[in-house]
Amino acid sequence: MKLSNFFKQNNNKWQPIIKELETVVGKEGVVRRKDELLTYECDGLPSYRQRPAVAVLPRTTEQVAATVKICHERNIPWVARGAGTGLSGGALPVEDCVLIVTARMKQILDLDLDNHRITVQPGVINNWVTQAVSGAGFYYAPDPSSQIICSIGGNVAENSGGVHCLKYGVTTNHVLGLKLVIPDGSIIDVGGSVGEMPGYDLTGLFVGSEGTLGIATEITLRILKSPESVCVVLADFPSIEDSGAAVAEIISAGIIPAGMEIMDNLSINAVEDVVATGCYPRDAEAILLVELDGLEVEVTENKKRVAQICQQNNARNITSASDPETRLKMWKGRKAAFAAAGHISPNYFVQDGVIPRTKLAAVLKEINSLSERYGYRIANVFHAGDGNLHPLILYDNSVEGAFETVEKIGGEILKLCVEAGGSLSGEHGIGSDKNCYMPYMFDEIDIETMQYVRDAFNTKGLANPGKIFPTPRTCGEAANAQKMKQFKEAELF
Repeated sequence: MKLSNFFKQNNNKWQPIIKELETVVGKEGVVRRKDELLTYECDGLPSYRQRPAVAVLPRTTEQVAATVKICHERNIPWVARGAGTGLSGGALPVEDCVLIVTARMKQILDLDLDNHRITVQPGVINNWVTQAVSGAGFYYAPDPSSQIICSIGGNVAENSGGVHCLKYGVTTNHVLGLKLVIPDGSIIDVGGSVGEMPGYDLTGLFVGSEGTLGIATEITLRILKSPESVCVVLADFPSIEDSGAAVAEIISAGIIPAGMEIMDNLSINAVEDVVATGCYPRDAEAILLVELDGLEVEVTENKKRVAQICQQNNARNITSASDPETRLKMWKGRKAAFAAAGHISPNYFVQDGVIPRTKLAAVLKEINSLSERYGYRIANVFHAGDGNLHPLILYDNSVEGAFETVEKIGGEILKLCVEAGGSLSGEHGIGSDKNCYMPYMFDEIDIETMQYVRDAFNTKGLANPGKIFPTPRTCGEAANAQKMKQFKEAELF
């Protein structure tokens, strides 16, 4: 078949579908031109790309439901996309799919300060929530580094964390209720306006499901009162192992900081080149940022104890700040770390495995060995308090075979994390990037059990297909195989 005939036939196939979608969201809400669809061919993991057949930009729950119903009736795969900042390929389109983009769903629907909650559409940017309530003395705790551009809907899908997840938890700890469009186009409500609801915890089930169970169209969040006092302690160390030891001792001392972050020398110099905070000593092998909050007397006492622990672990210099301007400057470099990596390398590949705090020094040593063995620089930036690593593997994609090697290094790092008693992901999700590593952490029956849940909601497998799980599976396949094996073994005896 000639290529021109192929495109003509494909276009004819999609014409009636596009007309249906236009009746739902209007012509301006449907993106169909191939050049315009290039915008949506990847998320924040640009190494994997696939152009969708069409993108739909709804404004309401009803429009989302109608779009999903069209896909369900016509057996068309669909993928939900928020701001496109995800780092695991979770919003990567699949071939001949409808991409449902929630970027126009950006209204704050309800604000209830008396009961410490706010309801928003999924396209609302993370930082807008705090901006909306800060004047009344509140804030929203989950704060990914991309919080000025990432959306709440995407945060819910990936169960995002951030600097403050050590003390306040990740997204799931702050979601009270959800209005969902499930994969057959039905609209359901899960959770509610209070913290505990009877029945199964479907809210907790949905948060972090990466678009495989449906789309959240209204999200009720918990907001917190701003603390009386906040202080940031910055310590620099002659080795990254010393900084890791300080982290373990701070937690062992019963101090739970709001946030605790480590950056290595490569990251320090990258951010100073780009944002010039003036706070980070360029000759330090590592810096540790510790944010303390709470009552003023508590913060004052904990600041002294943190400084003592850092000194005992060979910290060279220790500074602290309580005024908002200086605190913001201290955090500015950490928040810009991923962007700054682009200043020292044409490309980078980031992972986010999790390890126990006590294994920080050992795993970081192994990551350094991988860097030396393969000849690729690795910048380490991570949520030290909960052991969530963010190694950035620096490479040049124009060099043939470089990306394949970098992928291999990333896989080795994830295996290290699992072997150390950790996890494949702390907040970026599994997506299409890490699904092949799921069997390193879960056995066949574990994965199959998860798929029972997916199939209960996503009966046709049309919602974000190919994500999280390594291969298509038949429910009961692994369990039946295990039973058969046990039966045969019993026959032998």
